[in-house]
Amino acid sequence: MIERDLRDIASLSRTREIIKKHNLQLKKSLGQNFLTDANILQKIVEVAKLDQATNVLEIGSGIGALTEYLARNSCQVLAFEIDQRMLAILAENLTSYSNVAVINQDILKADLTKIVSEVFSERLPLKVVANLPYYITTPILMHLIESRLEIEQIVVMIQKEVAERISAKPGSKAYGSLSIVIQYFMEAELVFIVPKTVFIPQPNVASAVLSLIRRKTPLVSVINEEAFFRLIKAAFALRRKTLWNNLLHAYGKDQAVKDKLLKILTSAAIDPKRRAETLTIQEFAALSNAMVAD
Repeated sequence: MIERDLRDIASLSRTREIIKKHNLQLKKSLGQNFLTDANILQKIVEVAKLDQATNVLEIGSGIGALTEYLARNSCQVLAFEIDQRMLAILAENLTSYSNVAVINQDILKADLTKIVSEVFSERLPLKVVANLPYYITTPILMHLIESRLEIEQIVVMIQKEVAERISAKPGSKAYGSLSIVIQYFMEAELVFIVPKTVFIPQPNVASAVLSLIRRKTPLVSVINEEAFFRLIKAAFALRRKTLWNNLLHAYGKDQAVKDKLLKILTSAAIDPKRRAETLTIQEFAALSNAMVAD
């Protein structure tokens, strides 16, 4: 009978042993920084409010430190891991957890609706909990938000700077198009900061845990979402420029366009000399709706 190692995968000693045993050369290109603090994992589980009546989707399992905590605190775990080298390690480390399914696939290319329906035996509330690779955080979040999955909450550890941008309020330096696009769909909160020292190897930047809770309806009502998001992108294209200059840059500079934009801004009660970061999402919605209606 093989004795099971009762230490958490996230302990510093066990993480080092796993890396040494499998002669793992960690890939910076995949954002492989392994968390070695079990207290932080417990806090992440608490933020996600997991229980045995919850299913969890994880992205980037690594050697399974977070996966282990998710397995202990939820009904089932579906973990995506793109690095094929990790599959045998995960199978060994998670042998005691029969409620974990690991898929060697790129989350951005996966048919999430199909896979989730096939893996989870019970239709329970679904949450995403992950330590995301920093180089691809935004595409993954947008992929999840725009998918047809009924995700109640997303709790992710990401680069602190990105977490600040996503949760930023109007008027702050961090506030931008990413803040608006995600807050349109989700309630965003930067919950706590994670120091560099709790990872092997240490990343170059500080991390943060971000909680996103899906809104029952979008934060604002817009006539045309595509036009709304185009406006947001245009407004923040050149951050040091005024809203007026950015709109001219995006929509055209001839007199007819100028007259139309001035009329629209006036009807939305927005001063064209303002900068985009001072506008609330409600003001952007009013501006977008005025542009579509004109």
